[in-house]
Amino acid sequence: MQFDDDKPLDPSQVEDVRASGPQQGRGGGGGGGMPGGCMLPIGGRGGGCLLLVLAVAGLFLFKVVPSPFSGDEGGQQGGQQPSPPASLAPSGNLAERCKTGADADQSEDCRIVGTVNSIQAYWRQAFEERGRKTYTPAKTVLFSRAVNTGCGAADSAVGPFYCPADRKVYLDLSFFNTLQRDFGAEGGPFAQAYVIAHEYGHHVQNLLGTMNRVSGNSRPGAKSPSVRLELQADCYAGVWAHNAVKTGFYREPFSQSDIDQALSAAAAVGDDSIQRRSQGRVTPDAFTHGTSKQREKWFSTGYETGDPMRCDTFSGGI
Repeated sequence: MQFDDDKPLDPSQVEDVRASGPQQGRGGGGGGGMPGGCMLPIGGRGGGCLLLVLAVAGLFLFKVVPSPFSGDEGGQQGGQQPSPPASLAPSGNLAERCKTGADADQSEDCRIVGTVNSIQAYWRQAFEERGRKTYTPAKTVLFSRAVNTGCGAADSAVGPFYCPADRKVYLDLSFFNTLQRDFGAEGGPFAQAYVIAHEYGHHVQNLLGTMNRVSGNSRPGAKSPSVRLELQADCYAGVWAHNAVKTGFYREPFSQSDIDQALSAAAAVGDDSIQRRSQGRVTPDAFTHGTSKQREKWFSTGYETGDPMRCDTFSGGI
């Protein structure tokens, strides 16, 4: 996984609030927003945030988790999208440190910037090629320990997540150490890329109205809409990986070793794997993200085809 050394990076797509403590995410609220935020007790309905590791309650002692949807809104109201967040100058010195792909090869922070840049470059082009409405960029917010968002307050225990209320991806980089240490994932730079691409898959679902169509039906279960939504985000992550070199940010296609890192991360956070570790048994009725094999399958489907139209997890079996 090597970046093109001369490719300019756009650090404005990543907001670094780690040094300043919990920050209120901007944007969202357009079209009515979600009154009272969207953080609810475990098991509650409502919300509007999607987590990569929603089912890790047995491993993490977190007080609240964002639930997948809020009523009929799904981060929207009346079928309208919230206004995109205002452009923010990057903090945390990213603008000074992350200028080209050469910086992304040397620094984890800059690698995150380069990955976000590539993911959004792909989806912008994909929307244009398929005649969809214009792709609206989403910021990634790097935080440490706790952060305030358009979906409410969150801490690091909830893992990476996308908040449709403010159209931002939230990420505490310490999660990747946890992914290796507690979940047994292989780790590595492309495991990070997979996680980020998965969260941007949720952003694409938000823009296309998929979240809104599924909202109000967020019950768990092996074949639930929640599981199908998550597996589609895995597939979208694979689609980006297939097309990433075409965005100009990478020197060459990803290696099999890179892809293996993504598959290892996907397997590690399968519902069945998490449940075995946390409670010693598998409870399909409580699934929210899909099994390890399903997550690997749908990432691979996206990666092998490179076609987002092949990511229909809502028809037939999964």
